[in-house]
Amino acid sequence: MSDRYQDFASSQIGKFLVKNLGLPSPTRLERYDAGAPLVDGTVLLGGDGRLARSLPGLLDDLGIDHTDDAGPEQRFKGLVYDATGLTSSDRLGALREFFTPLLRRLETCPRVIVLGTPPEQVAGAERVAQRALEGFTRSLGKEIGRGGTVQLVYVAAGAEAAATSTLGFLLSPKSAYVSGQVVRIGAHGATTAGGVADWTRPLTGRVALVTGASRGIGEQIARVLHRDGATVVGVDVPQAASELQALMRELDGDWLALDITGRDAPQRIAHHLAEQHGGVDVVVHNAGITRDKKLANMTEDRWDSVMAVNLTAPERITRELLDRGVINDNGSIVGVASIAGIAGNVGQTNYAASKAGVIGLVDSLADDLDRGITVNAVAPGFIITKMTAAVPFATREVGQRLNAMAQGGLPVDVAETVAWYASPGSTAVNGNVVRVCGQMMLGA
Repeated sequence: MSDRYQDFASSQIGKFLVKNLGLPSPTRLERYDAGAPLVDGTVLLGGDGRLARSLPGLLDDLGIDHTDDAGPEQRFKGLVYDATGLTSSDRLGALREFFTPLLRRLETCPRVIVLGTPPEQVAGAERVAQRALEGFTRSLGKEIGRGGTVQLVYVAAGAEAAATSTLGFLLSPKSAYVSGQVVRIGAHGATTAGGVADWTRPLTGRVALVTGASRGIGEQIARVLHRDGATVVGVDVPQAASELQALMRELDGDWLALDITGRDAPQRIAHHLAEQHGGVDVVVHNAGITRDKKLANMTEDRWDSVMAVNLTAPERITRELLDRGVINDNGSIVGVASIAGIAGNVGQTNYAASKAGVIGLVDSLADDLDRGITVNAVAPGFIITKMTAAVPFATREVGQRLNAMAQGGLPVDVAETVAWYASPGSTAVNGNVVRVCGQMMLGA
């Protein structure tokens, strides 16, 4: 589904009008193609904190070209700065000294990562300095332009070697529509990462459950997890059974046609996964619905149906899988929340409450899970789907432009983020909520 405004802005007359009228000029984002290198270019490393020594080896494992020499002329596809050594506010000037000379030497769609220490793990002047990194990275994300992204990754002490998977995701085109985010590694539970034999297919041998898998974002999640080596078990309502079966046959997967709000749905899902697959490694709660009305006009059935599908069903299914031990060691639970659950939307009190509840599910489980199981969530912003294509033109255009990238995302952008969480290399990534929104300008 194309972005007509972006097509126009890329034309000869469009470029003229965009420049002279000060209109948004969205860059065509680079997205990952299977088999392509993670980074098409060189990444410059900077900073002198506790991660500086391990960074070259982590990037070598991913096959990413890197250097610590800026040179006089070289251009860079990415910048990684270790700011863990900034232990007081008077040292924050090192950020300007490193980044300012380099920002005009970046390729199109560049990636910038700042590495820090979780502020809650330090005190005094160091805590002040590390917390300051969030304002820096969020602001730079809104300045960088040209399809670039900027992230802050807080790495807990002892988790330095567990950052490989996250670096690979955030430096690659897989994170095309993720910017201005704060990721914590090792902050909840494990500080070590599972082994990954092949970074091009990290999910080989793993089983992934995806609800709402027959179309839209769910379909793309299924496709990306399959691309990364997983056996996908798709779940959708009986009305979508034919589409679901066709997709799962294409992906050599398995399927269950059922209503996840049904009384026995959690038990049926758990039994199928245990009997047919010996358990499950990745659980993706993607199924969701909207029934929009302002609260003054909200009927009981509109409220209850949204809450049942979007929140209560994921809670019940997760609890059943955990209680019965169906989720394997080092498994991953991923919820699909929404920007609406963070910033709110007019006419979506039911939907926003349910999606904020998904974030609450992450918060409630992150410190209680054992056997290396993790729980995280994605929070999509304006994602271009058949559903959003039906939104009135003016509303749709505003929704797509109010982010740092001045465009909507694609379902694959959500799917790539889910796949990063699902990787066995992400076992130290726990309790995170990452927004896939192009860094919205307002509200979140």
